[in-house]
Amino acid sequence: MPKKTIQQLDLSGRRIFIRVDFNVPIHDGVISDDTRIRAALPTLNHAQERGATVVIGSHLGRPKGTTNPKLSLQPIANRLGKLLKRPVVFSPESVGAHASRVVAEAKPGDVVLLENLRFHPGEEANDKEYAAALANLADCYVNDAFGAAHRAHASTVGIVQHLREAAAGLLMADELAHLGTLLDTPPRPFVAVLGGAKVSGKLEVIENLIGKVDTLLVGGAMAYTFFKAKGLPVGRSLIENAYLDTVRAIEKDAINRAIDLELPLDHRITDKLTTDASYRTIDVHDPSIGQWLGADIGPSTVTRYTAILRRAKTIFWNGPMGVFEIDSFASGTVSIAKAVATSLATSVVGGGDSVAAIGRAGVRNQISHISTGGGASLEFLGGRKLPGIDALPDTNTTPVKTSLSAPE
Repeated sequence: MPKKTIQQLDLSGRRIFIRVDFNVPIHDGVISDDTRIRAALPTLNHAQERGATVVIGSHLGRPKGTTNPKLSLQPIANRLGKLLKRPVVFSPESVGAHASRVVAEAKPGDVVLLENLRFHPGEEANDKEYAAALANLADCYVNDAFGAAHRAHASTVGIVQHLREAAAGLLMADELAHLGTLLDTPPRPFVAVLGGAKVSGKLEVIENLIGKVDTLLVGGAMAYTFFKAKGLPVGRSLIENAYLDTVRAIEKDAINRAIDLELPLDHRITDKLTTDASYRTIDVHDPSIGQWLGADIGPSTVTRYTAILRRAKTIFWNGPMGVFEIDSFASGTVSIAKAVATSLATSVVGGGDSVAAIGRAGVRNQISHISTGGGASLEFLGGRKLPGIDALPDTNTTPVKTSLSAPE
């Protein structure tokens, strides 16, 4: 069921708490990638333009309920102000007298960014008192943090119980629309490209998508567990021995469903994963891999996968094809990024490494949708219900006022 969105809320003259995902890389106070901050701008601008006082909450890193100056959101407040082209008031605490005073003094159109929510132990514990304290800062709630929607925390779930109105932000709604289409009505052929280190990390997604895709392309280190299950030589490549029977069952299921499950035809192997390592390309059946290990898909695999992607109408990609952080083993991942981008298909890319790959390939603007979700997108596509989404009302329901609702 589609969720109620911020566009359905009357925001004029109201204080709105917007949960965002500003969990961005910061080193020595410098933000190296502000993609997630930019992704929230449409929702923030929408609220400002309609006369709301905007209170923003986010987490950063894993401070585990204690204050860590290195994980402060102060640098984010500065960057956000530049992006919004107006000052952003920063509160050095998320709840308490100072936060309440800063919010009370803010006027319609003003923006207040609270300190890292995870500095408070009540956030990850979904503590009722902390959730109520956050709710007291606003009249209504919007969740635009899809990347945190798989966490049942105070700012994603608990707060909803304390406010009269709640809705999804524009980014959240966009994520649900694109990812929901993958599961419900994808234009066909639907091709999923899955890579990364371990089968175990993608197991739910594979098992859920195997009944929905037409073709599944496998790459990355996870391919070697499939290879070993088939009796192919794998050298010192990463293997999950506990999942050999699982991948055999997946292949059998794919055959029974008439799904094409494609594995690499050749691979670039190396003696060590360093920038000065020796490497060569061999067929995946070639036993000369010896004690070397697989680090990237080879050119024949790229050609095969590219041809399949060209025929696709829908593409989902998560996970690199190799150790693309090292230049010698990046060509496979970059080639797949370009193939996804140049396909005429509707393309959805999720996961930090895949997003980094399309950035490295210079094709970000050619992707239909880049998911900010990471783990949340995988859980969603794996068929799990996400607490932060379930807590939001559907479009055809009216939230029930609770005894703890904040006054208008």
